[in-house]
Amino acid sequence: MPVRTSDSSVSGRGRGVGLGLALLSAVAFGGSGVAAKPLIEAGLDPLHVVWLRVTGAAVAMLPLAVRHRALLRRRPGLLAGFGLLAVAGVQACYFAALSRIPVGVALLIEYLAPALVLGWVRFVQKRPVTRAAAVGVVLAVGGLACVVEVWSGLGFDALGLLLALGAACCQVGYFVLSDQGSDAGEEAPDPLGVIAYGLLVGAAVLTVVARPWTMDWPVLQGTASMDGRPVAAVVLLAWIVLVATVVAYVTGVVSVRRLSPQVAGVVACLEAVIATVLAWVLLGEHLSAPQIAGGAIVLAGAFIAQSSTPSKGSAKPVASGGPERELSRRGTSA
Repeated sequence: MPVRTSDSSVSGRGRGVGLGLALLSAVAFGGSGVAAKPLIEAGLDPLHVVWLRVTGAAVAMLPLAVRHRALLRRRPGLLAGFGLLAVAGVQACYFAALSRIPVGVALLIEYLAPALVLGWVRFVQKRPVTRAAAVGVVLAVGGLACVVEVWSGLGFDALGLLLALGAACCQVGYFVLSDQGSDAGEEAPDPLGVIAYGLLVGAAVLTVVARPWTMDWPVLQGTASMDGRPVAAVVLLAWIVLVATVVAYVTGVVSVRRLSPQVAGVVACLEAVIATVLAWVLLGEHLSAPQIAGGAIVLAGAFIAQSSTPSKGSAKPVASGGPERELSRRGTSA
């Protein structure tokens, strides 16, 4: 007789896949700063690097946009919001912050977003949150404070810190909008289509803001210095476009659909730890003992938050993760 798979085991596997995708997204996103900073130091304006990143990814995802063109009619607000906040807003604020403060610090401030997401769920959507999820966020934010070394006061550029905080606010939009329609079954907007059109909207907005025709294009024909080591600028750009944008957004949005905005958001705090370690190894931005301890606390917070996700059919508060979300798997335009 065939062995039936219990709902809890199926939900557990689905949650495991979601966590794996969230971790992959964190690694991909975490590598963007260490590749972008050498380009900025080589002479490219931060906004121009953002424009190259988003536009290149939009071109790569264009076939998916054509396939899911019905989304333009069905969910125009979602596509516009995702493009403005989750793509243009996050990237522009983050890359501008990179030009003024270290990679790790910029990204760690950006990842105050999980706490803001939890606040959105509790006070705007008026949904309950589990104690474990709240503890996970508190630990993660406390760990970020250690990595940033908030006790240093004015040790960092004030405008750079404000830009990073702006990226955090836009990051909330990324997590919340990524979850839109995830419980609508077959009617859920396909995440690949949302990403493709979000990148197109973001590219259009950034074209007006960044004015790429004023870019110092010859920089891309030369090399950039990565802690004294020359690296071809085009190689860094290819990494930013294909891995740190296309792969990062696809795995990130799908992970939010399988987990929840708040749980995926806390797991995504690992991106900050990954970026800080990569900046240490590749850019020579060294970490102090409190910063290393803070990274460990971020890991603990992420683990506690994801482990609070209830099994399928649980009546526990939705902010702890909720049942596994099924993605639209249709082959037709969605």
